[in-house]
Amino acid sequence: MLPATMPPRYFWEDFTEGAEFSFGEATPTRDEIIAFASAYDPQPFHLDDEAAAASLFGGLCASGWHTCAMTMRMMVDGYLKDSASLGSPGIDELRWLKPVFPGDTLRVRMRVLQSRPMASRPGVGLSLQRWEVDNQHGQTVMTMQGWGMYRQRGTLAAESGPPAAGD
Repeated sequence: MLPATMPPRYFWEDFTEGAEFSFGEATPTRDEIIAFASAYDPQPFHLDDEAAAASLFGGLCASGWHTCAMTMRMMVDGYLKDSASLGSPGIDELRWLKPVFPGDTLRVRMRVLQSRPMASRPGVGLSLQRWEVDNQHGQTVMTMQGWGMYRQRGTLAAESGPPAAGD
């Protein structure tokens, strides 16, 4: 949560249909990839160089969930921590298109696909966003699409309880 002395920079009105944002940079190391996989996705091609070399990936690579976690961090640092975000009802689509190897540098592009006020919550808007994560070669390694909920500028929207069904 933002301190009271730091008002949000981005509100729902800033996420208009067609708006595009580019942000972030994350470069996972071999040790980070192994540590994440050891804790959350202990498959051989995320843990062991020899097993990874014999896999379809041809080398040690990050878990897709690690790529998601790095992307979330870039999203928070890129705009969410400076926004009037009220969370998300979820991700509608997630695709891992290419492996992420140690030393790859990832960046995020976000495009707003739709934006509308929330029917059940005055003062709150919904924004359907698509994120594309590219490596240093300009190859898209992951895409996701989902909704964000944001307070509208000049409102103090109620934050109690989940959104109503059908929003």
